Amino acid sequence: MAQVAIGFTLIMRVDLPNSPGAFGMLANAVGDAGGVIVAVDMHGVTKGRVVRDVTINVSSDVIAAEVRSVVEALPDARVVSVSDSTFLAHLGGKITVEPKIPVKTRQDLSTVYTPGVARVSMAIAADASKAFALTMKRNSVAIVTDGTAVLGLGNIGPLGALPVMEGKAVLFKQFAGINAFPICLDTTDVDEIVETVRHIAPVFGGINLEDISAPRCFEIEQRLIDALDIPVMHDDQHGTAVVILAGLINAGKVVGKRLEDMQVVVAGSGAAGTATIKMLLGAGVRDVIAVDRHGALNRDERYEDSHWRWLAEHTNRENRHGMLAAVLRGADVFIGVSAPGILKPADIATMAPSPIVFAMANPTPEIMPDVAAPVAAVVATGRSDFPNQVNNLLSFPGIFRGALDVRAGRITDRMKLAAAAAIASIVGDEERSAEYIIPSVFDHRVVDAVAKAVAGAAVEEGVARRTLNMAAADGSSTDSGHRG
Repeated sequence: MAQVAIGFTLIMRVDLPNSPGAFGMLANAVGDAGGVIVAVDMHGVTKGRVVRDVTINVSSDVIAAEVRSVVEALPDARVVSVSDSTFLAHLGGKITVEPKIPVKTRQDLSTVYTPGVARVSMAIAADASKAFALTMKRNSVAIVTDGTAVLGLGNIGPLGALPVMEGKAVLFKQFAGINAFPICLDTTDVDEIVETVRHIAPVFGGINLEDISAPRCFEIEQRLIDALDIPVMHDDQHGTAVVILAGLINAGKVVGKRLEDMQVVVAGSGAAGTATIKMLLGAGVRDVIAVDRHGALNRDERYEDSHWRWLAEHTNRENRHGMLAAVLRGADVFIGVSAPGILKPADIATMAPSPIVFAMANPTPEIMPDVAAPVAAVVATGRSDFPNQVNNLLSFPGIFRGALDVRAGRITDRMKLAAAAAIASIVGDEERSAEYIIPSVFDHRVVDAVAKAVAGAAVEEGVARRTLNMAAADGSSTDSGHRG
């Protein structure tokens, strides 16, 4: 099975003899170990020694360790220090708080703080809705996690999850102009998480739940939706489901199949799998089969898990039994949100003509795209090094942007379906192909299209507290930052 390579750059400060051939030995050793020297800078020199900063591209942690080992083994060489470009980028964190108003005079101080701020505070105390206009609440989202299900890393705790949440905050700001704040909780207790978020909610206009393990994530999200009057969304569930649906809409057009005519097999019945299945059913897919490690969920089994019971009751129209390979026979679509390497080319060959394969397990998918390509009509993954990347970044910035713009009280199924349709619409009829069913995450049209669709759906469904015209009039969708 192909291994995932995550490239980065090492900056090695190396003390070498100031003699002919010394650097050549180092360069040869680095190359033999799999590194590529891309820059050399002089740091210090004496008659007998030379200290250089050597910048080396490596393809993985394994290669980085090998490069360091061979350099340290060189005769009369000393590694002074080693820096890693990824770690350097994270020094001090990736986000900061910047004031919108400079404080340079006593008048400025009186305006932003005491005594002037008292008038604003009293106005909000008298009418809580004014907090949306007069505080950061209108454009702020809390990114809440307990660090129990960080993508590709698992249960690494709140501190381990913090760099990931900081990264999510960067994306909120860069792509949708939303101020987002990491809230990493040192508890995995459902009641404590719900109560904590409920107590901090007045500061925020929305809550993005992130990397919380199933099945706790289902209860946490639903209880917060019921308790709060601001949008709450578990992105691992719904962000993924929205983009999968968007890709499937266009994949169906490529192979000439309608959603309502497809039989879809979904491998994995955790958070993302359950949300995807509900999204597909809401979009009109009539035959979805949920498969877990024990086989297809069916109505002849008795499941203790309430979410599995729901899936068994609402999917698998033919009540099929068996493992993945068995239920895939004749299916139009495979969607994997499960484990690496579980799908084989022979399995795809038993599917209906023009099979569609979405292998979403990260970092290693259920089947590598190049392995699936000879037998599948359309292939998508969560990876950025192959066509058709299903990435949550296509959904969550625009969904929250649209919800905040109209001050929606919640994010509904209709709003999520509108987001999926908006993402799919970016890929036009003349552009659409087997290798282009999903727009790039850097396509500047995506956030605007999703935000407008979500806001419009919120207004139509009656969960918005103001209209799109009101949002446009005060510029709330662009007042806090630049969109990517």
